[in-house]
Amino acid sequence: MTPERPDPVVPTATYRLQLQRDFPFGAAEAAVPYLASLGVSHLHLSPVLEAVPGSTHGYDVVDHARVREELGGEDGLRALARTARAHGLGLVVDIVPNHMAMSPRHNRALWEVLREGPKSPYARWFDIDWEAQGGQLLLPVLGGPLGEVLDELRVDGDVLRYYDHVFPLREGTEDLSLPHLLDAQWYRPVWWRLARTELNYRRFFSISELIGVRVEDPEVFEATHDKILKLLHEGVIDGLRIDHPDGLADPDGYLTRLHEATGGRWTVVEKILADGEHLPASWPVAGTTGYDALRHVDGVFADPAGFGDLLGHYRRFAAPQTDRGGQWEATVRRAAYKVLTHELATETDRLTRVATRLCASSPEPALRDRAPWALRTALQELLVRMEVYRPYESTGAASVVTEEAAAEARHAFAVPEEAGAVDVVRDLVLGRYGDGPAHVEFRTRFAQTSSALRAKSVEDTAFYRYVPLLSATEVGGDPGRPALSPEEFHAYCARLQRDWPLTGTVVSTHDTKRSADVRAALNVLTECPERWADVLTEVTRDGAGVPDAQLAWAAWQTVFGLGPAEPERVQGALLKHVREAGLFTSWTEQEPPYEEAVERFVAAGPCGAPGERIAAFRESLREHIRANVLGTALVHLTMPGVPDVYQGTEAEALALVDPDNRRAVDYPPRDSGGTSADKAALTRAALAVRARRPGAFGDTATYMPLPARGAAAGHCLAFARSGEVVTAVTRLSLRLAEAGGWQDTTLTLPPGRWSDALRPDRAFTGQVAPAELFTDLPVALLERTGD
Repeated sequence: MTPERPDPVVPTATYRLQLQRDFPFGAAEAAVPYLASLGVSHLHLSPVLEAVPGSTHGYDVVDHARVREELGGEDGLRALARTARAHGLGLVVDIVPNHMAMSPRHNRALWEVLREGPKSPYARWFDIDWEAQGGQLLLPVLGGPLGEVLDELRVDGDVLRYYDHVFPLREGTEDLSLPHLLDAQWYRPVWWRLARTELNYRRFFSISELIGVRVEDPEVFEATHDKILKLLHEGVIDGLRIDHPDGLADPDGYLTRLHEATGGRWTVVEKILADGEHLPASWPVAGTTGYDALRHVDGVFADPAGFGDLLGHYRRFAAPQTDRGGQWEATVRRAAYKVLTHELATETDRLTRVATRLCASSPEPALRDRAPWALRTALQELLVRMEVYRPYESTGAASVVTEEAAAEARHAFAVPEEAGAVDVVRDLVLGRYGDGPAHVEFRTRFAQTSSALRAKSVEDTAFYRYVPLLSATEVGGDPGRPALSPEEFHAYCARLQRDWPLTGTVVSTHDTKRSADVRAALNVLTECPERWADVLTEVTRDGAGVPDAQLAWAAWQTVFGLGPAEPERVQGALLKHVREAGLFTSWTEQEPPYEEAVERFVAAGPCGAPGERIAAFRESLREHIRANVLGTALVHLTMPGVPDVYQGTEAEALALVDPDNRRAVDYPPRDSGGTSADKAALTRAALAVRARRPGAFGDTATYMPLPARGAAAGHCLAFARSGEVVTAVTRLSLRLAEAGGWQDTTLTLPPGRWSDALRPDRAFTGQVAPAELFTDLPVALLERTGD
């Protein structure tokens, strides 16, 4: 019996669950009564299709035709859906169109390609350059150069084995000697370090274990989406989250095809928008997964003036040398050069080869006689100046690959005539020399490389090198300008309500480097930069054992934001921090002496006796941290869009970067009191209001800022939703207290009688003093109850 779809299909609020072997469909099903009681309308599931065994995230898909057996298989998913329906909940599922796991023994489609080569019917699935590397697909799996590990490869019947790796043998090659057998395959196992420069398949960012999938091919789209679409049409699931559309050859075309195939189901895309960038208006989606909302919510709780002072202290304390004085833009640029020439060298090579072939064969005189080195230089200089993730066909490339960027790029050439390569490359990106297959390939490769470069250089490198305020180093964030005014926040919300009213919004996800509550605590430091500097002077007085001052600054902020925690959690996050930064060690070139020094410093300092001083300082700011935690939560749950509550964050949740933030959650959670209990009550109340008054928050709702008046007006952030609900929160509460409190400040409510959903015994009308509104809590959620 097919379960009926819930009404409405469009979520009012979702709750994200990280499925894994230790938290399968059965565990999610057991949690349904509790989750339904929160007031969400849908459960948001991490990927459910078959993945590499033991995967803790599910983004390494190996079979699109099956629901993951480790989670309980399709029967388990359908049982979860039935139980959810019985409690009034629907399901939204995360899907991964861009890539699959590079694991032949689990990925049968890839297995067939390795066995049969480009003639395999599955060869069209994968983005492989068969013209490179002598027609063999490079597999970067060996622990050393082939000559050093040849004895560790062995033939076992019709397969080749290398430790846990298993590869099929091309028919008729089983009896060849090992060197000749390797030459006869459609693939070539190579030293893992060659992935940097020699790969001939597209991958996810610089992760060689994930191979790109060509969903732009209609047959590949149908094969990889058949199971998900059946689950949609049978009412098992209601909506989709699309992982990393920027990696696709044609995001515009893919989303159009998906929209048609789903019948227009609610769909959001993991699109990271740069400051000032807008989602393409032509995309048939509800909006983004919400990182743009995260930046705006965080930003309104940071003090712009205080951040400037904090930045000054950071420069003096950390003395960052890698970015020429601690400038964010310079840090990003330097990181981009490093990523292009190291992690993405193979992608740059392939793009250069396409450009070189185009120029050599073009009848256009302007394209002829362009040296490969000049084209490569032009490509690099334009790519590092991209300020967004990529261009799109629907919006045009001229607005993102700008003439200003080209003018700067020309300075990389000593001879003006050679600088003409920049104009050649830019014109090719803009499509000014035609739309032949090679031209389309170049534009596609440029966009895909740009996307990978932006992610790797900003999210995975610069965010770990530029650390004056760790709360700003978040996906979609702008660490160079982390603080936003209330006016900027209101303008963003008004635009969201007008253009994308059903978009997703988040403040914590499986990918955030710090949970919202950790970031809320860190934002308080922008209100007391001098006191923070004094505390650091105190805890670092002797300076002993500090491997580098920039890491030390980040480490002290980490324990301030996290609060008391197990040392191994801090150690793990900071080890990841220094490897991602890549200044003294990295994932691929690890420096054990430096990493050991980091571990000793963290154990003796932030996690040792000096860390107690940081804990005491944090405790002295407890009420102001509480104001930020509760304010962030309430704004998120009532602003335009569909809020997504990440697992466990309905109460206070203090987590660092993955895997710390992906730990399993117990349901129902234990009541730990204090801020956590306040946040849990607030979450329930806000979600209940959304459920009671869906019209106040949906696509036909309105958003109206409510400016306060008086000496402390800037500390009250308030807005009304459709004249039915009012949100009011305290911002920069420490600055407020230091300035003498609310004094004569007032807030004028819209007409009507208003009841406080957080304190139902209270009611207000007309003009209200924030001092009265925020007596017990630094936030208020009002419902209109009468004229």
